[in-house]
Amino acid sequence: MTHAPLQRLSAALEEERRAIVEHDVEGLVRCTQEKLDALRALEAAAAGYGFPDELQGRLTELAEMNHANGILLARRRREVNWALRHLGRTESSGAYDAQGQTSTLSAPRPLAVA
Repeated sequence: MTHAPLQRLSAALEEERRAIVEHDVEGLVRCTQEKLDALRALEAAAAGYGFPDELQGRLTELAEMNHANGILLARRRREVNWALRHLGRTESSGAYDAQGQTSTLSAPRPLAVA
């Protein structure tokens, strides 16, 4: 009943990790969608009945894999932000001003001196 969605989720999480490690943005987007689809299938399969006890351990493993992937992804994001800052670019602040726009603070930084 829930074995197929668990296998789909496991495969998606493994592919997600590979995509993060290999900097494969397109692969990351693809497997993230597959992960969401597998989670929806799991929810539907377990609706009203919960998960059998023998699957609880596997669910815990998959939750840990997902958490580890999240940590890797956060680390990659910090690396990209660091590189952008050193190239004189920054992300938008995430807050909106009175006109409904986000502001981007950027201080140009020369890459070389002539």
